[in-house]
Amino acid sequence: MRWQEQEPKAAPSADALLPLQGLVRSVQTPGFAGVTFHEVLAKSVLNKVPRTSSMPFGWTVNPYRGCSHACVYCFARKTHSYLDLDTGADFDSQLVVKMNAAEVLRRELARPSWQYEHVAMGANTDPYQRAEGRYKLMPGIIRALADSGTPFSILTKGTLLARDLPLLAEAAQQTSISMGISLALLDPDLAHRVEPGTPSPRARLDLIRRIRDAGMDCNVMAMPILPWLTDGDESLDTLFSALADAGATSVTAGALHLRPGAREWYRGWLASDYPQLSARYDKLYDGGTYASKDYRQWLAGRITHFKKRHGFAGRNQFLATRGAARPAPTTAAGLPVAAGTLF
Repeated sequence: MRWQEQEPKAAPSADALLPLQGLVRSVQTPGFAGVTFHEVLAKSVLNKVPRTSSMPFGWTVNPYRGCSHACVYCFARKTHSYLDLDTGADFDSQLVVKMNAAEVLRRELARPSWQYEHVAMGANTDPYQRAEGRYKLMPGIIRALADSGTPFSILTKGTLLARDLPLLAEAAQQTSISMGISLALLDPDLAHRVEPGTPSPRARLDLIRRIRDAGMDCNVMAMPILPWLTDGDESLDTLFSALADAGATSVTAGALHLRPGAREWYRGWLASDYPQLSARYDKLYDGGTYASKDYRQWLAGRITHFKKRHGFAGRNQFLATRGAARPAPTTAAGLPVAAGTLF
């Protein structure tokens, strides 16, 4: 029995949903078979990233919790345990939707204390997963950020982003925007195995082209590179060649890491689909989050080689430095721009 073809789970009990403050209703729809949407009214949507974090940004916005992309390696799986939901099938199918995300964000950005720091989206779960086609939260979020003059970034595997390209091009005239597409492998069969709910690699290459055609830079996160599955020279050469052909501005690549939550789910999948690799992963990760230092250094060398071959050497990586606070936007006369105004 394949890893993704397990027996369907019963819906979570009412007790399991107690942590969902502001829950309005839980719904299912034929267009999303096996998925339950838990619609909530959020009190806050701006999440501060601890200063001790290695993340290159200070704030995040996540309109959804859980993700139907169902990537077996997703590092965000652990966050579902905070809701008393499991980090495997529940993460893929029990999705929390912050129905009022745009309105709450606009209020938070209007506070006098807001310092116009960079806000990252897609750092936890994908804002353009399939649910966005139903709930359409991102246009309001983009407008709130742009109207306030707050710089932001979007990282996604979702081709639904194409719907908002005209809005994003307009927003880029108002504030600094960084666009990132997550694409680390091109083999369609392997992609279906490890990222079963995502648009195909070819569709994401086309999205890169569309972003570039819209006049914006497009950075690529080629992560994770999977040991013994996508780390060979042929795989890396083909990937970087395709990204260059699509017009990617820069590429950031690195090895798979396995945090708790993701670790158990990925290793279960690996034992099912590639059992011959299990012992090698045992040795490479030694029960921890990161591959051995020797492996990471070896992979970094191969990545550097292929980045140079395909013209990516020396280009700035996606969000290479932590976003700093910027001055509040002003009018030509030097007066503060009121939150919610287009400038």
